[in-house]
Amino acid sequence: MPVWQQVYGEMKDRGFVVLAIAMDTADAARPYVDNAKPTYPCLVDRDHRVAALYGMVNVPEAVWIDERGGIVRPAENAGSWDGFRLRDRTTGAMPKEEMDLIVRAKRTYMDAVRDWAINGAASRHVPDEGKRRESLRRPSDDVALAHLHFRLGRHLARLGREDAALEHFEEARRLHPDSWTIWRQAADRNEQGFAAGPEFWERVDALGERRYYPRVEIDGMP
Repeated sequence: MPVWQQVYGEMKDRGFVVLAIAMDTADAARPYVDNAKPTYPCLVDRDHRVAALYGMVNVPEAVWIDERGGIVRPAENAGSWDGFRLRDRTTGAMPKEEMDLIVRAKRTYMDAVRDWAINGAASRHVPDEGKRRESLRRPSDDVALAHLHFRLGRHLARLGREDAALEHFEEARRLHPDSWTIWRQAADRNEQGFAAGPEFWERVDALGERRYYPRVEIDGMP
């Protein structure tokens, strides 16, 4: 959040707005919001309605929306890098070169956001209409059904029917295996509240050569 706060502070007078949406519960999101102290709006999408509408499958992801409500850049990795996969899982240490790439990826993405905020449709980071349409994540029938199961699971969980909720979460996982946000709902969490236990790493390792954070088509991104 701090990097988004910095960009928002620099660009808000140009009409630029950041809208942060947590794909979690309010209780889980609040410590991070309180720590970052953002001055832009922060919302909680506990039923993942925004994820379903915009095709989001992980965090952090971003969608660029212009002043007319048009999608400029569809849902994409918001400048993160896969270097975390080389972290020592015992000590937490990470190779310096990977840390440098993480910093570079975030800086490059934020510079692109600044360029768009300044130049609007003339920004070199605004793809043409054809590329925008190609990169839209149109939901298949299975993906649409997965989101319905997820919302039903969230409803049952709020009623205290945890076993029934879990059945629907598992079906949502099966129907939409690419969604890490759906997967996390029923995943084991560590002391910090992250779904980053053995189950998570097993799933990450199963990606093989595929990236956890897909590359963003912006010049300079690793």
